Amino acid sequence: MPQRLGVMGGTFDPVHIGHLRTAEEAIEMLSLDYLLFIPAAYPPHKGGRQTLPIEHRFRMLELAIQGHPRFRLSDIERKLPGKSYTSITLRKLREDAEREIDLFFLVGLDAFLEIDTWWHYKDLFQLANMVVVRRPGYSEEQVGEFLCRRVSSRYRMGADISCFMHPDLLTVYYLNNTRLGISSTQIRRLIAERRSIRYLVPPDVIRYIEEKKLYRLKIAEPNEKKEIGDYAE
Repeated sequence: MPQRLGVMGGTFDPVHIGHLRTAEEAIEMLSLDYLLFIPAAYPPHKGGRQTLPIEHRFRMLELAIQGHPRFRLSDIERKLPGKSYTSITLRKLREDAEREIDLFFLVGLDAFLEIDTWWHYKDLFQLANMVVVRRPGYSEEQVGEFLCRRVSSRYRMGADISCFMHPDLLTVYYLNNTRLGISSTQIRRLIAERRSIRYLVPPDVIRYIEEKKLYRLKIAEPNEKKEIGDYAE
């Protein structure tokens, strides 16, 4: 049987419990063997704000997922040249796999509805099953409408589970995840204002942020909604 591998990409600036809880629920609901966290090395859409260097974001993820039997961390985008484009990353994962794999790429519903702005976005539906993560203010119906309008009119809702199926392209799932309403933008703002981020971020990550004195300066934030699958290209 192919290995079922979940993929969660993003800037993770910083990682928080919303990311971790969504990953945990995706593993259970989709029967994944592993879930791979991939921090974007050079995100193409963050021109309005300087993203923390990949070394810090990678280390915080490493601390956040340590000890979890099915969480994995990948540095694939540190090794790839140029900006971090999702289609390139997914194709590289397939090429480097030592055995047959089924990929499940997690993306927030708000980001999914803008996926037609991503680089070679239609390739994504041939490379990985899409797992659309719930967002406040958005509905499952928007997924089907968007698929038919911008990807293929041949997508149809599955009979038994929240998914949209296609005769030639891969499946799009709608994950009925817990909506925690936490964002990295919020956490950066709290740190800059010298306020507590306890219970929003794993303790080891908090200690790392304090030790390295990260996010101390308050800067103007652009309108950043995307957290999971955070690659608006």
